[in-house]
Amino acid sequence: MKRYATVLLFGALSLSGQMAHADIIDDAIGNIQRAIGDTYSADSNRDDEDSSHRDEQYRNDDNRYRQLEDRRRQLDERQRQLDQERRQLDDEESRLEEDDGR
Repeated sequence: MKRYATVLLFGALSLSGQMAHADIIDDAIGNIQRAIGDTYSADSNRDDEDSSHRDEQYRNDDNRYRQLEDRRRQLDERQRQLDQERRQLDDEESRLEEDDGR
């Protein structure tokens, strides 16, 4: 009977040890799953932040290109005005030379 009780006690301790190991393993798996979930969530948030940053950068770049195009149009218009003024000055100079030559 003593042997039976020892075997039973040893078996119970052995099973409880295995259960303790199973609990530890379950906890470890749960922690790993949470860590993976947290990492995925952080990556998703980072992707969202990166995406919104890229969108903002695109808008900023687009605005800058528009400003540059507007400035280019202004410069082209100013150049046309200067060319016209130059032609007028050349015409006036030609008339003065003709008047002096008379």
